[in-house]
Amino acid sequence: MKAFLLFFLTLFLATNVFAGSIAGKVIDKATGEPLAGANVYLKGTTMGAASDQDGMYYFKAPDGTYTLVCDYVGYATQEVRIEVKGDVRHDFALTEFLFAKTIEVFADRAKERETPVAFTNIEKEAMELRLGSRDIPLVLNTTPSVYATQQGGGAGDARVNVRGFNQRNVAILINGVPVNDMENGWVYWSNWDGVGDATASIQVQRGLSAVNLATPSIGGTMNVITDPTQVTPGITFKQEYGTGAFLKTTVMANTGLIANKFAFNAAFVRKIGDGIIDKTWTDAWAYYLGASWDINKNNHVEIYALGAPQRHGQNLYKQNIAVYDHDYAKDLDDYDPAAFDKFVERGRTFNQNWAPVSSSYKGKQAWNEKTGDRYDPKFINERENFFHKPIVNLNYYSQLTSKLAWYNVVYYSGGHGGGTGTYGKLYRKDANGNLGDDDYKFYYGPSPWQWDWDATIAMNSGPAGTYYVDKKALTKDNGQSLGILRNSRNNQWTIGAISKFNYKYSDNIKSTFGVDWRTAEIEHYREVRDLLGGQYYIDNSDEFNPNKKVKLGDKIAYYFTNTVDWIGGFAQAEYSKDRTTAYGMVGYSGIKYTYTNHFKKGPDGGDLKAETDMITGYQVKGGVSYRGTDQTTVYANAGYVSKVPIFDDVIDDYNGLKNEDHKNSTFTSVEFGMNYTSLNRQFVLKTNVYYTKWNNRTERRSDYPFEGQEILLYLSGVNQEHYGFEFEGAYQPSRLWRLDFAGSIGHWSYTKDVHGEARWVGTDKRVPYDVYIRDLMVGDAPQTQFALAGSVFPIKGLNAQVVYKYYARYWSDFNPFDRANPGDRAQPWKVPDYGVMDFHVKYTLPFHLSGVKFELFGHVYNVLDQIYIQDATDNSQYNAYTSNGKTHSADDAEVFLGLPRFFNIGIQVRY
Repeated sequence: MKAFLLFFLTLFLATNVFAGSIAGKVIDKATGEPLAGANVYLKGTTMGAASDQDGMYYFKAPDGTYTLVCDYVGYATQEVRIEVKGDVRHDFALTEFLFAKTIEVFADRAKERETPVAFTNIEKEAMELRLGSRDIPLVLNTTPSVYATQQGGGAGDARVNVRGFNQRNVAILINGVPVNDMENGWVYWSNWDGVGDATASIQVQRGLSAVNLATPSIGGTMNVITDPTQVTPGITFKQEYGTGAFLKTTVMANTGLIANKFAFNAAFVRKIGDGIIDKTWTDAWAYYLGASWDINKNNHVEIYALGAPQRHGQNLYKQNIAVYDHDYAKDLDDYDPAAFDKFVERGRTFNQNWAPVSSSYKGKQAWNEKTGDRYDPKFINERENFFHKPIVNLNYYSQLTSKLAWYNVVYYSGGHGGGTGTYGKLYRKDANGNLGDDDYKFYYGPSPWQWDWDATIAMNSGPAGTYYVDKKALTKDNGQSLGILRNSRNNQWTIGAISKFNYKYSDNIKSTFGVDWRTAEIEHYREVRDLLGGQYYIDNSDEFNPNKKVKLGDKIAYYFTNTVDWIGGFAQAEYSKDRTTAYGMVGYSGIKYTYTNHFKKGPDGGDLKAETDMITGYQVKGGVSYRGTDQTTVYANAGYVSKVPIFDDVIDDYNGLKNEDHKNSTFTSVEFGMNYTSLNRQFVLKTNVYYTKWNNRTERRSDYPFEGQEILLYLSGVNQEHYGFEFEGAYQPSRLWRLDFAGSIGHWSYTKDVHGEARWVGTDKRVPYDVYIRDLMVGDAPQTQFALAGSVFPIKGLNAQVVYKYYARYWSDFNPFDRANPGDRAQPWKVPDYGVMDFHVKYTLPFHLSGVKFELFGHVYNVLDQIYIQDATDNSQYNAYTSNGKTHSADDAEVFLGLPRFFNIGIQVRY
């Protein structure tokens, strides 16, 4: 240890005693005018500076050879190799190459030392170093107050939580266009599987953000910027291999600037693998296409298209802790070992959503309007996702006058696919492999159970007669299936347009105003996927055609079409002079929902329909930053949002009932921050505190608690309070090593009990329904988290990084409706604190062949193979151990464990 400390002390002294400096000026190449606020830095380091009002920059750096980068929004980035020996100077003359940066302008990217919000940039270099072809949100886990997990381990099944708010309340944008689901605000990352390869950068703005669209950015905004078209041509080939027979091939190419007007780029991805968790296989493609046309000096057109047609096996059922590991469960203080009799250990990679099947079964499956063989003849996935959601943006930018610019985007997104599950009555085995007695009349035994496809196929293909499934006697005819696999389909299209005008009143004052219009149609239905040995299934859900015989691909269960119409307007003003920048923004939006049920009859005998009036909401926010010195910036922002309810909070999908008492939820947010950069740029620190109050949150639930009659619960008035402290920074005294760090400490809780009512379906009868949640902690994400990343650059082209993340004060997720007992004031179960370590390395080989460069890379995730819980639900209704009478304890929770140690390695070839 002493030798280790002595080594770094010597390194620190050496790199500070013999430090040189870099200075220069940044100007517009065409006009010669100085550019203030340009970001000049040494690539791969924290060392750099922003140009001042005269375009001048200056910072210290150790002697050595670097890549010096100059980056300024609206101009093409420049990079140059530079050797520092004492004091050196380099000037930049930037070309206004608008289509290299217009996406960033349109997407409301926050700027260092100007925009008064807490934000983090993850550039392409950092993504390539750490992501390793995982889902995009997982690269954000070194960001304060951001928690992302892979959930059950399926490709594209990740989730992200920001400041205690799930991704329904986090605005996700791709190139400035919102991609949250129009009905419910959720984001399905499998739709963007492979897009990480075409991502230029991600910016996370925490809190209400400075984005001026009326997006659900209460927790924050995540803005993904894809690769712009490039000035110079090039091609990249990347091949990856990893745990679970993971194999991925990526090809990217760009033409460079053609005739000083046109540029094109493209990326294609092919990904397959068996999965780390049992049978979470993936079979995916991804593509990205971009084109730019520089019509003239003042007009530019861009088009971007991306998508990811894919299929993958899923693991959607959390398990009791003991199912994964008895020893781990036994070491928890509040886990009752008596539960081991009920829950049999199956291992860390257990997945309940599949089961083996005899390869002699040749039954076809239906999906996406076609039929074919199942993925593997030896097993069937109960849960599989198949989807393709392309998005196409057409962007037009025009500099109408020297003071007025016009930014437009017209976009289309069309989703096609769904997910699978069971329908009807199917056989399942207990953990000991037993179905029950000889004629299957009873189902007993320990968990976890698993589907028995072969027994179900034998029943469906068997002769007419009576069969017993889960204690129920069922009668069938010849050829009739009693239990089948179904697809839950979600076919949709969205068309939208965003138009913004930027007007510069003076050198100090500018404004942005515009409109945001979107319309979407979403078709929901279930269909027969696999008859499992039979020839037809009897479905009685269609009131227009009761007791119909259905075959592969026929609609069953439900069939309805929803529409969502959105219109919004916004205006923003910004003032910037000397050391002060301030902005204010107002926005107003309206949304309208319609519902048509094609399986249920309305009062007129036709399709059951429901429609809302226009529901309106608004937001007001603003902030100010002050650059007190060249090293320090302080800022504050505040805002108030009245957010319109999602579709399900207004119209019940299955019965068409309208919640006439719907109310907007409201958010109040205040944030203060201070950023510091040392004079030599070797140390950078960002800190902030925040307070967010979410009032009148609405929850909806359909249940049968009273007299077996279905009721519909709309619970308004759920209030939450989120506040905390965040920090992140970096320290790099030498070109040989660097430390990055981040952390957050939050306090997120419910503030009061709620008194609502339950409504009987089909009647006006209502009864009180109260929940008791005052002072309970908000679950689903750790309220304390820290991250530390140490990087070394021992030789030219080599970057090795160790990342350690630590999570604490993590209360499990729970449903407020479950807290109907006034005597139950216990906190939800608290997940054990945990830490996990990852390792990343990349090496650019020190030679090239006729301009071809080679790069090797590797990732090891969970290096120490730590067993930890990453997702948890309190008091599981499926997997709780209830025999001891306890609640809110470890043996009552259901969880997903973090993935065991896994790796990803590969080679990248650039030309």
